[in-house]
Amino acid sequence: MLDQETIRTFIMVAETGSFSRAAGTLHKTPAAISYRIKTLEEQVGTQLFLRTTRSVSLTLAGSHLLEHCRSWLNWLDGMPDELQQINAGVERQVNIVINNLLYHPHSAASLLTWLHQRFPFTRFQISRQVYMGVWDSLLYDDFQMAIGVTGSESLSNSISLLPLGEVSWRFVIAPGHPLASHPPGVLSDEQLRRYPAINIDDTSRNLTRRVAWLLNGQKEIKVPDMGTKLACHLSGLGVGFLPERLCRPYIDSGELVVRDVVNARQPSPLSIAWKADSSGKVVSEIVALFKQQETLATGFLSTIDRPFNGGTGE
Repeated sequence: MLDQETIRTFIMVAETGSFSRAAGTLHKTPAAISYRIKTLEEQVGTQLFLRTTRSVSLTLAGSHLLEHCRSWLNWLDGMPDELQQINAGVERQVNIVINNLLYHPHSAASLLTWLHQRFPFTRFQISRQVYMGVWDSLLYDDFQMAIGVTGSESLSNSISLLPLGEVSWRFVIAPGHPLASHPPGVLSDEQLRRYPAINIDDTSRNLTRRVAWLLNGQKEIKVPDMGTKLACHLSGLGVGFLPERLCRPYIDSGELVVRDVVNARQPSPLSIAWKADSSGKVVSEIVALFKQQETLATGFLSTIDRPFNGGTGE
């Protein structure tokens, strides 16, 4: 009923609004085009076009069918290449979760552009998660790969790891914040507790959530991303730790001040993680980008200041 020629004919009539113009484009006679459309309407049991002496236009049912026909035709045209890609071990769908510490819109767009050009029939999805939410997506959701899981050891025997390095942290405040006027030295918990901690909420749903830094009895202000957290520090709203490489330009310019605290935050090791047994060529090539430190990969590592070397991911 809807063979490839019928689909092309239906689309052409719908787009030109004329049997004769469609016939000219398809190198058919208007009678042949009219007969094919009439046969199609009889087979589906409903009118697809409203006909006048000068033009034809789609009915509501025809508009619905047009939307699907375009999708079917695109799939039919690309099907041979898609099947070859599948036989070559290329995944049909690849979902990637990225730690918010490493997420950069430009880097994500560049990677997706490269992947689409290289694997045009693979569907891609990118998600941004926080702390244990990255592991959670990889372990419990339909994600094949994670860029920036916490730690340098796998939480599952079925998941391979490639260490990326560590993120160092600095306790910073705005120069106009009350704590900035305290005499040099280590700030105590009692001094810090008076001011709000700016944090990003862990997005894990199944694993135990982590809190980046919060003292007992201290007010916490939660924000959605690192950009907002940085802005809150710059405005003097609260206190807390920021990645060294993120806040360094603001420290150098005097827009942020570094202070020592009793319980400094330790560096955070981050890794690439992927499901080795169920992954195909796409995931393997992304891993290779990071192993070879290609530009498409290093764009995600601007906050990594202690890179690991020689990681094998095995």
